[in-house]
Amino acid sequence: MPYLEVSGLTKRYRAEAGVFGLSLALERGRILALLGPSGSGKTTTLRLLGGFEVPDDGRILVDGEDVTRLRPEARRFGMVFQHYALFPHLDVGENVAFGLEALGIGGPELRERVAEALALVDLAGFERRRVAELSGGQQQRVALARALAPRPRVLLLDEPLSNLDPALRERTRRELRRLIRRVGITTVIVTHEQEEAFDLGDVIALLERGRLVQVGPPEDLYTRPAAAFVAGFVGRASVLEVELVDGGRGPPTRVRVGGVLWDLPVSPVPGRRARLYIRPEAIELVPPAPGLLAGRVADRRYTGAQAYFLIATAAGEIEVLAAPDAARVDTEIGLRPGRSGFHLFPLEAP
Repeated sequence: MPYLEVSGLTKRYRAEAGVFGLSLALERGRILALLGPSGSGKTTTLRLLGGFEVPDDGRILVDGEDVTRLRPEARRFGMVFQHYALFPHLDVGENVAFGLEALGIGGPELRERVAEALALVDLAGFERRRVAELSGGQQQRVALARALAPRPRVLLLDEPLSNLDPALRERTRRELRRLIRRVGITTVIVTHEQEEAFDLGDVIALLERGRLVQVGPPEDLYTRPAAAFVAGFVGRASVLEVELVDGGRGPPTRVRVGGVLWDLPVSPVPGRRARLYIRPEAIELVPPAPGLLAGRVADRRYTGAQAYFLIATAAGEIEVLAAPDAARVDTEIGLRPGRSGFHLFPLEAP
């Protein structure tokens, strides 16, 4: 039985805004990352879960209990907001104690719970520090300690790392993942950063215009996208319009790419033309030769152990991930398809 279950959750603001018929299930102690572009319904979903918005339809169950109509404080959820919402006139200990005091907890138990929460986030002994004296990463951990102190049933995180610089964000993300695993708390996190979703989420729910497009482990969304939107949004991909030559059941499926035939490890789709999504690692760069798709290296972006090459071909531009010395800019190169990293979808209606 799922610990957190959402069934048919709907919140309409106007015709194309809100959340529509969202259904999800999450096991106890797992992390769900809500991912999607701006306006996809991520934050609305989080606010519905937390009780800050009332749904028009649908149910939210926690450990079998229907909490759909409960007020936020009655749900016993912890919430970390994007801007942390720490009180600058209170010290760290007072900030962490705020939610506990609202629950009527005081005296030795209050001090014990504050110390316990700060120890969880590696801030033991910071009780008397002022918020202004803390770094951005430390403030994020104080906000997390405040959310954990009441021992919530579910932890909700709204873009919790967006205010940190890139280097600090990566380090804090590792710490956050370790902490959530150690505490074992069921967590829902909203993020627009794919790397963050992949790094933190056991399960990713990808939303588009308020609707769930695909849900599953990160590797499923990357290697088995259920729709063209998923293939284009998750990870990097070059998109080409190709002709289907072999109308069999496949795979493999034969397609014509820039005048060259490729037998690809994908199933065919309806129609004579289709949209092909190519992951950067799916193509091998080789010397030009008859029967290969020919291209010219238009650009190269060095990333360390590997580099991204932008190859101009008769079919369109294709981004390829390869060794930094695989090719030089403005040289001719051959492109050979690999055994994975291709996704074929019907052309969208005009």
